[in-house]
Amino acid sequence: MKLATTEWRGTSRFRELLAPLGVAALAGSAFAFVGVVDPNQPGHYPTCPFLWITGLYCPGCGTLRTMHALAHLDPVAALGLNPLAVAMIPFLLFWWGRWVVRAWQGRPRRTTLAHPAWLWAFIAIVMVYWVVRNLPFGAFLAP
Repeated sequence: MKLATTEWRGTSRFRELLAPLGVAALAGSAFAFVGVVDPNQPGHYPTCPFLWITGLYCPGCGTLRTMHALAHLDPVAALGLNPLAVAMIPFLLFWWGRWVVRAWQGRPRRTTLAHPAWLWAFIAIVMVYWVVRNLPFGAFLAP
């Protein structure tokens, strides 16, 4: 009887890991695709709708080229294209790692990603970045 309980816990643990591992597989596949299909060549990816309509850069403009540069181990070029995207990578890896650990330990999933103050701070950083990269003195942030 004890063996069956242990097997069930192992199966449950594996099931809990499927979601974070699936996210990792999807992100890794997208990263590999962008690493192979060069976003610097026209015609491979659509233009940013915000850039196309307004002529201004959104916070995400340059992210595909940033990921392509990182896939080719060129962090200097990546920082020049979208420093906010590069700065977000450690935070995303931390949250994903925390998700994996919680799933492995069988701890319940949290319903909130982070404290609301951190989320509001992140939104404020993105908004300031969005405005500054479109101003003359923030041209160094443009892709």
